[in-house]
Amino acid sequence: MTKVGASRPRLGVVFPQLEIGADPRVIRAFAVRVEELGYRHLIAYDHVLGADPDRDDPRMEGWPAAHYSHRDAFHEPLTLFAHLAAVTATLEFATGVLILPQRQTALVAKQVAELVLLSGNRFRLGVGVGWNQFEYESLAVPWERRGRRLEEQLEVLERLLGEELVEFEGDFHRLDRVGLRPLPVGGPLPIWMGAKTPAGFRRLARHAVGYISPAPATAPELPGWIAILRAALEEAERDPSQIGLEGRLDLCDRSDAEALEELELWHGLGATHVSVQTMVPPARRAEPHPPGWHLERVESFIAAAEGVVR
Repeated sequence: MTKVGASRPRLGVVFPQLEIGADPRVIRAFAVRVEELGYRHLIAYDHVLGADPDRDDPRMEGWPAAHYSHRDAFHEPLTLFAHLAAVTATLEFATGVLILPQRQTALVAKQVAELVLLSGNRFRLGVGVGWNQFEYESLAVPWERRGRRLEEQLEVLERLLGEELVEFEGDFHRLDRVGLRPLPVGGPLPIWMGAKTPAGFRRLARHAVGYISPAPATAPELPGWIAILRAALEEAERDPSQIGLEGRLDLCDRSDAEALEELELWHGLGATHVSVQTMVPPARRAEPHPPGWHLERVESFIAAAEGVVR
């Protein structure tokens, strides 16, 4: 997290996957235009499966109010990014977040290594634990101990992506002198994490280079989360100024002037990256915008931000 008054945040775009549709030509055109406009990165959310929420099940009590269902479209981010890397040259790609505990760690390492190679090191891996127990269940992964599983996965990922041969024995993994080929080049893979709890922030402080905020800059709880993160970083003997902060900026139903005001709040909080989001609010998912609207909205905002953020 940069200090107040430091360099301005890098602007990116949240891929509008719930509304962009399934036409590959439209998807490619969106990424190419985002790069042409001067945005620095494209971030995508992750859900392998959507569940039908029309059920009487106490496991849903912890779901977020804006939860997704089986009716919401999600493009698989690693596959999507590998495709878009071939039609772009400078645009960085990021997951925000990949639900790592419900995936096989070695397979993710293999996919990530290939994506890093094919994109020319234009990838940030954002990870988190998710909230949908039915998704875990369908992927044959226990919901319990998902936080501990994530912690171990991060250690396994770091070793698989950085060592020729790996020996590892843990609670969830056993690697007996195995390794990936080809390995990514260019240094350690930048891993970012989302978090809301002290345990999550301690995990982030041990393994990640950046924090993906789950709330807008105006959220009253955000300063407290950042304070907890700073304390966790100090405990881990890491410099908070070396940790990135990724913020979200909603452009739907807001003027450019209103959005620029929140962008200033993100700058004051020390954000290094801010991604603009154009999809409709959860209550209006039945009224999606056409793909062209999303491009028009991000084009208008980048023009308004000219001279403010680059």
